[in-house]
Amino acid sequence: MSAMEYRGAFILQAFGMVLNDVALLFFWGVFYTQFPPLNGWALRDVLTIYAIVAANFGLGNVVFGNAFNLSTLIATGALDYYLALPFSPLVHALVSRMNLSAWGDLLFGIALFAYLWGTQPLAWVLFAVGMVLGAAVIVSFAVALGSLAFYLGNAEALAAQAIGALVNFSIYPIDVFPFAVRLVLFTLIPSAFLSSIPANLVRGFDWANLAGYAAGAVVIVLLARWLFYRGLHHYESGNLLTARI
Repeated sequence: MSAMEYRGAFILQAFGMVLNDVALLFFWGVFYTQFPPLNGWALRDVLTIYAIVAANFGLGNVVFGNAFNLSTLIATGALDYYLALPFSPLVHALVSRMNLSAWGDLLFGIALFAYLWGTQPLAWVLFAVGMVLGAAVIVSFAVALGSLAFYLGNAEALAAQAIGALVNFSIYPIDVFPFAVRLVLFTLIPSAFLSSIPANLVRGFDWANLAGYAAGAVVIVLLARWLFYRGLHHYESGNLLTARI
């Protein structure tokens, strides 16, 4: 609602992100005019990855925008406000901010997927699954990194670099990387959960792969939650007086 008070700025930020996404789309188009498919991933498959990543990254930033600012809240003592609220302080902290430009990512991802897959019902169901679970993974990854601030002080730079790596690796098919890198992308930097796993499900549905994907995402969410509340025992109040309307 506050964003709508400045509609011009809101639309400009969202449109700017759409332009950024289109630029990368153009890159892939040029790439595939010069080179053969990447380990069996045709242009449509790679663009499916891109659509899913844009959508889940956009959804995570729209709904849980403060996840990417969590280390600053902890380091500056601004977490005090959320600790005074009922229910979960983590959930309150995460939903209290929206990244306006992320609307551009979300809408672009949905539009690109519609262009690629039309009205195929199963493809859209799997896209929705990939969008929700992918958003859960990227937000949880940001929470885990932000929770390092309980121990290290301001970990904002480290968190930003790690999230950048997560997103950058996610826009490439997992099969183009060697085994050691793939292992990292399924564990320490779970980029595969944002892109290649849901894209593979869209390409060829399999119940076992879907169950494994959902289970992996749940484990990442629970681990991030555990890290936050474990670190909360080390939190030092900033004694801030904050008024919110």
